[in-house]
Amino acid sequence: MIELAWLIPVFPVIGVLINGLFGRHVGEKAGPIASVMAGLSLLVVLGIASQMIFGAGGSHTVPLWTWVEAGSFSASMSFLIDPLSTIMLLVVAGVGFLVHVYAVGYMHGDPGYPRFFTYLNLFMLSMFLLVLGDNYLVMFVGWEGVGLCSYLLIGFWYEKQSASDAGKKAFIVNRIGDAGFLLGMFLIWTLTGSLTYTEVFQAAPEMSAAMASAVGLLLFVGAVGKSAQIPLYVWLPDAMEGPTPVSALIHAATMVTAGVYMVARTSPIYVMGPDAMSVIAIVGALTGLFAASIGLVQNDIKRVLAYSTVSQLGFMFMALGVGAFAAGIFHLMTHAFFKGLLFLGSGSVIHALHHAPEDQQQDMRYMGGLKDKMPVTYWTFLIGAVAIAGVPPLAGFWSKDEILANAFFTGHYTVWIMGTVAAFMTAFYMFRLIFMTFHGEMRVDHHAREHIHESPATMTVPLIILAVLSVIGGVIPGFPPEAGWIHRFLAPSLAKVPAGGHATDQGVHLMNAAAGGGHSGPAVVLLIILAIAVAVGGIALAWHMYVRDTEAPNRLYERFRGLYRLLLEKYYIDEIYQACIVEPTYKLMRGLWTFDAKVVDGAVNGSSLITVISSRFSGIFDLRTVDGAVNGTASFIRFFSQVFKYLQSGMVQNYLFVMLLGIFVMLSAYLFR
Repeated sequence: MIELAWLIPVFPVIGVLINGLFGRHVGEKAGPIASVMAGLSLLVVLGIASQMIFGAGGSHTVPLWTWVEAGSFSASMSFLIDPLSTIMLLVVAGVGFLVHVYAVGYMHGDPGYPRFFTYLNLFMLSMFLLVLGDNYLVMFVGWEGVGLCSYLLIGFWYEKQSASDAGKKAFIVNRIGDAGFLLGMFLIWTLTGSLTYTEVFQAAPEMSAAMASAVGLLLFVGAVGKSAQIPLYVWLPDAMEGPTPVSALIHAATMVTAGVYMVARTSPIYVMGPDAMSVIAIVGALTGLFAASIGLVQNDIKRVLAYSTVSQLGFMFMALGVGAFAAGIFHLMTHAFFKGLLFLGSGSVIHALHHAPEDQQQDMRYMGGLKDKMPVTYWTFLIGAVAIAGVPPLAGFWSKDEILANAFFTGHYTVWIMGTVAAFMTAFYMFRLIFMTFHGEMRVDHHAREHIHESPATMTVPLIILAVLSVIGGVIPGFPPEAGWIHRFLAPSLAKVPAGGHATDQGVHLMNAAAGGGHSGPAVVLLIILAIAVAVGGIALAWHMYVRDTEAPNRLYERFRGLYRLLLEKYYIDEIYQACIVEPTYKLMRGLWTFDAKVVDGAVNGSSLITVISSRFSGIFDLRTVDGAVNGTASFIRFFSQVFKYLQSGMVQNYLFVMLLGIFVMLSAYLFR
């Protein structure tokens, strides 16, 4: 089955061609066509995954063709099937298929229906290339492909200025990160002479700690952009302008985790550069806490989930930074389940409120009382919220708290504290969302209330499946790390330093500590109790403020008005970027444009004007003076030739007459002198 890996991206290509070329003819069939293509890819992935998990294991390369060959540089289009790519394929193909099915109902009646599913299949193709490639060049092609699809889908409703601006913002911010990725690839090629994973990782032990850290930090710049970490996180909240299925698939479950996958894939280099890993841990912890604090006060249901996604991505990078690579991928997997569920659940709510005024459809302040009208959406959404809050035995508890345990046991106590505080905030803002949206009195427009109903089966069935995965997705691997098969399964792909390598002391320490290292007993029990207390405490506080004492938020607002405004305005980071980066850049561009238009173009146009004038003057001088002199001389000669031609008439009597006349004149002159 592994040799059929090439079929995984082929099916989305077929979907892109059919819907892209014949979208006007297929119409509403575009959704089922794209869904079938995604489903066929999922079937191939399931076959390969079953073979990898229960049979073959190891690492397998599926060569396709030599793509680039120039001098000493060579890159092939080859796929790598190993434990890491297998887990990622399951996430991408599984969640991707469910989102396709969901979107069939959600996007029904949209005039851009075929175009939407063309973009969605194109995204699946790009994501498969990113995950399957056996070298950094193929990964980069997929990396750029998902960025393009993100731009197209964020701005899908391009007639809305906000959607158009959000798409451009995402595209530009990601280009900053991509520049770091490119420089990292150049440095890898310079150091190892290859971009193929196996060859690069074989050479990794020969890298100095400084060079390994340099490579790691450059690649991490790319990850910061794609996975929305500080300081390049600003595009992700605005990406909520796109259709909700896009938010679930691209901006929660798959594309935004590409940076996590890339760092995990490059773990053999990162363990050689402990400084880079420390930076990753700090950035992840800061992002996790920072984004969670903003999520506390947001009122747009999708923006709460957007900042939650940024925060959870921070948790994944925390894990990678402390050396718990398997824990980071584990959380990536469980997060795809419950965050995909939460986004699709929010889409179900928005779908039910589509008769409400546009400014109320996503605002939780105008919701409330929806649990009785939308029972499937409510209960599945509740499962997702409990999972992300970290309540056992749901998925989020096992993966998120494994990350915190690894941070604690590796001595990253500051990271652990920041992560624990962020976990408390997560539980609070998720149940704030639950209570504001589904509980209490219905606050939506009266006209819209009459039309509120549960979503169709195409939307609720994916919710139920993701809810089940959110329940069991963490139990399967188990806790602590040494007890779970997923950690043993991933071990060959993560932080594997070839024999004879000289991993730094800190790098080896981080790997061993994150892999278990004998950390068990009372310390683990205390951490588990603390984790549960944090989750329950956050939920209880939300219940107290939004169910039991609904005036509490108003009192807090009056008391901490400045802090509330600071959080509501997202620490004014967008405004700071606008003032310090965007506006100066615009002014610089305008200045350069003015210089080009007035000075450069002026000089060019002025010189051309001078040339025209001088050429005209030269033409007149040539015509009147040079040509006049030449033609005048010719005319003078012609005139005198006309006069003197009569002297040569050929008549002898005339010659005799002239001769006599001449003698007469000479004699007269002599006689009368």
